[in-house]
Amino acid sequence: MARRARRESWRATYLNSGTLGFWMVHAAAVAGLIWLGPSWSGLGLAIAFYFARMFFVTAGYHRYFAHRTFKTSRVFQAFLAFGAQTSLQRGVLWWAAKHREHHRSSDRDGDVHSPVIDGFWWAHVGWSTSRLSNGGTYAGIADLVRFRELRVLDRFKHWPAVLLAVVLVAVGGWHALVWGFFISTVLLWHGTFTINSLSHVIGRRRYATKDASRNNWVLAVITMGEGWHNNHHHYMSSANQGFRWYELDVSYYLLVALSKLGVVWDVRRAPAQVVAAIAQPAAAHR
Repeated sequence: MARRARRESWRATYLNSGTLGFWMVHAAAVAGLIWLGPSWSGLGLAIAFYFARMFFVTAGYHRYFAHRTFKTSRVFQAFLAFGAQTSLQRGVLWWAAKHREHHRSSDRDGDVHSPVIDGFWWAHVGWSTSRLSNGGTYAGIADLVRFRELRVLDRFKHWPAVLLAVVLVAVGGWHALVWGFFISTVLLWHGTFTINSLSHVIGRRRYATKDASRNNWVLAVITMGEGWHNNHHHYMSSANQGFRWYELDVSYYLLVALSKLGVVWDVRRAPAQVVAAIAQPAAAHR
């Protein structure tokens, strides 16, 4: 799909019938901010719902559904999927399928969102807003498709987010809706998207992976650990992406806490020899 992006017009990529809701959420966030004005409580609400949902994106969509780095019950699995879909990043099956496609051909022909091949804007937004993103099959996620509840959630991909918006406006009125949903969702989108668009361009390379993945501590902070992207591409089946003690990985810390409670188990870590023995010397960092 990546190479085909070069033959698609800017309008077809970013302004088509499927992108109306995407841009309307942006417009609602801006209009709501202008209407309500600045608010410390609103900012706090936006940040709270940003990080709460970021956890479901990182631990749910990514580390569980895409990579199966830990195990959990069928009930909590459905909860993870529901929570992840409140982010309005499409259905759980679609997300996992596209991410596995990315890893199969990272930064090579066939990568669904490579900034190296198709540039920043395609990797950040265009790959998802383009009608080309609707293509592909779920053949690579047979382990997920077998669950009926995941198929239902994937089909009704927007309903978890709609329900969240309804609850927010019912409990906190327009203030909660604008800050807790619209502004928070826009921030969440672009925070998530930085991993596609920036973590293969800006940062340091510890491991000689076959792609351009990099570690970036700023991205790790805003995505609760996903910014240790070179680590992740080096050993993608690990639930922790911060391999060293000083590499902040809040999503992993929360998974460890959940494992103490028995909610998740078999939380996988990269073996010590993988972390240490294959690291490039400092001089090779870029």
